[in-house]
Amino acid sequence: MNLTVGSRGPSGSSGRGRPSVPRVEGPWTHRDVAANGARFHIAELGDGPLVLLLHGFPQFWWTWRHQLTALADAGFRAVAMDLRGVGGSDRTPRGYDPPNLALDITGVIRSLGEPDAALVGHDLGGYLAWTAAAMRPKLVRRLAVSSMPHPRRWRAAMLTDLRQSKSGGYIWGFQRPWIPERRLTADDSALVGELVQQWSGPSLPDEESVDVYRRAMQIPSTAHCAVEPYRWMVRSMVRPDGIQFNRRMKRPVRVPTLQMHGSLDPAIATRYVAGSGEYVEAPYRWRLFDGLGHFPQEEDPAAFSAELINWLKDPEPDR
Repeated sequence: MNLTVGSRGPSGSSGRGRPSVPRVEGPWTHRDVAANGARFHIAELGDGPLVLLLHGFPQFWWTWRHQLTALADAGFRAVAMDLRGVGGSDRTPRGYDPPNLALDITGVIRSLGEPDAALVGHDLGGYLAWTAAAMRPKLVRRLAVSSMPHPRRWRAAMLTDLRQSKSGGYIWGFQRPWIPERRLTADDSALVGELVQQWSGPSLPDEESVDVYRRAMQIPSTAHCAVEPYRWMVRSMVRPDGIQFNRRMKRPVRVPTLQMHGSLDPAIATRYVAGSGEYVEAPYRWRLFDGLGHFPQEEDPAAFSAELINWLKDPEPDR
């Protein structure tokens, strides 16, 4: 595995030591696209209908490395983007609320010259994929979400279910100023490795993969930008902007939707994820991966990719 180093602005070179912007070499190509007032790094491979892959916390585009090749081989244009503030994308001083992050995603679709995309989101990327499908439905052809309930289900679970609130305790911890950033970067981001391993099922990630995520979190300002969306999600619950967002998300998703989840996910309870179908007024498919944790796309990439590709190619995905 080789890492190359970016060299521009706050998301470029961090000077000596660990590499800034890890652009892992592979069959894909790397480039930057402009959207919604910022610059976003993408890795892309293949030709065909666009499938846009959205990572979660504490990761970056590289979590989709297996799906990039699988989707390209299956006849799709696979693109994995780094969300605002992470990996090779710009670290702006503001703009980390989910509505704006969703506009980043739909802006990237336009910048790629495509009329629409199938969105595939994991964790926070899944939360934003739900949001984009509700806000800009004409730009979303299909929706696939892994390890994340609909935003209204997520909000209800965090507020009313003590077990889920405890499982998401790290999110409550993000509300403190500065301390989360320091913990995420201390000891070469050891906490990142701990979280990835704790949230995985029996098939633990190898040390080399964990090290890639730790190094990515070491890029200056990444830790702060990575927790800012969660701060908004919690602090806005009682603010007018958050209440308005929650009401806005009542708008049903009207494109075929695939919901995927690991049966052993310790971060998100299965019962709340499964109930997300009530917000979909289109063919909805539920897939539970037995024996997998929070990262099914990495824990069993073959099974995850097969499920995703079969669904994408199904002309009539029934409920």
